[in-house]
Amino acid sequence: MADHDSSPGLIEPSPEEITAVPVRHPGRWVASALVLVLAVTFGHSVASNPNFEWGLVGHYLFDSRILAGLRVTIELTVCAQALGVALGVLLAVMRLSPNPLVGGASWLYVWFFRGTPVLVQLLFWYNIGALYHAFSFGVPFGPQFFQVDANTLITPFLTVVLALGLNEGAYMAEIVRAGIISVDEGQSEAALSLGMTRLQSMRRIVLPQAMRVIIPPTGNETISMLKTSALASVVAYVELLEATSNISGVNFRPIPLLIVASIWYLVVTSILYIGQYYLERHYARGASRELPPTPLQRLRRGVFSAGHDPLALGVDAGRPHG
Repeated sequence: MADHDSSPGLIEPSPEEITAVPVRHPGRWVASALVLVLAVTFGHSVASNPNFEWGLVGHYLFDSRILAGLRVTIELTVCAQALGVALGVLLAVMRLSPNPLVGGASWLYVWFFRGTPVLVQLLFWYNIGALYHAFSFGVPFGPQFFQVDANTLITPFLTVVLALGLNEGAYMAEIVRAGIISVDEGQSEAALSLGMTRLQSMRRIVLPQAMRVIIPPTGNETISMLKTSALASVVAYVELLEATSNISGVNFRPIPLLIVASIWYLVVTSILYIGQYYLERHYARGASRELPPTPLQRLRRGVFSAGHDPLALGVDAGRPHG
């Protein structure tokens, strides 16, 4: 029997063009509408409630006493976090040392400072004069060169920095240790085979690769340190929270002053977020072929991609262009 489809003169019908139809997500629209309603309701409540006293918030936002307290908060955060990071790197390297005495000393430090509240440590440093009346400097168990009164040496600023920094060192030690052990051991072996010492391989090979793991939790710890610095108010050291408390103790308006403190904490935290993002992006260069876009690049892509994306314009994606 002859095949009728192959007979001359018959034209095969062209296949139907495929039209891409985007998947509908009604649940997203419902959730978005619900979130929008709740946000508008909350915003209206906050804006219209006279008890917030937004006029006082604006009045004290740039008050000289508030700005002085903010400066002290930033100084405490920078100094304590720098001390914590330096101690954390040292303790992490000690913890990974093959020497059991060195590794044990690091473990004991981390165990003690992670096991006691930072507020208790702060109060201990504040009352250090009751434990040691003076500090002597010289040869251990030998002659002493000079002696300093404890209350003179340990100022309130140094009290807070030591308490927060020494406590942070224990947490940073575990963060750095996690970053170091995330690097393949072959990297260290290759560095040692090239003649590098253990310290050189750690500084030049291991730590730069471990930074990709270390940076995110370190950023979180820095932001946490900014907020933990408010504990300085316990020892009557005037930082941001204590400055607002002193003002509210006079005008008896605690809510507006707490809002002022919260606004400044949010401002500094946002700056730290941006710094953390660019640090993570910098150290991700060797881990991914393409760096994640910056917020400005994302904005540009969102604005200008609609003119080039066929799906964004509703054009049939399966239809050939021509």
